[in-house]
Amino acid sequence: MKLNGSNVTIMVKDMDKSISFYESIGLKLKQRWDNHYAMIEAPGITLGIHPGGNSTSSSGSISIGFMIDSCEETKAMLTKLNIPATEQDDGKSGIYLHFKDPDGTTLYFVQPKW
Repeated sequence: MKLNGSNVTIMVKDMDKSISFYESIGLKLKQRWDNHYAMIEAPGITLGIHPGGNSTSSSGSISIGFMIDSCEETKAMLTKLNIPATEQDDGKSGIYLHFKDPDGTTLYFVQPKW
């Protein structure tokens, strides 16, 4: 067997709102199949966006991280987009900006210390 690709699928309530959110934080829409499924990309990851079916659907206990060069620049972008974020410096691996997508999926940006 040969694997040709991979993705992490996120269950969402509103396809348009979710795609717009992910594009606003720098991901690119790769392909969309109406309101059935979409693929958005960042370097090293493809996220599948799939309708969850009802208001109780969720992606469960998952967090998705994106590495960045500048926490200050990214914090300013999130502020401009009215996306609340909390900053955490663990003193070891990096400075983190934790936030959520419109459906409550936990996301973070990290400026690594290495």
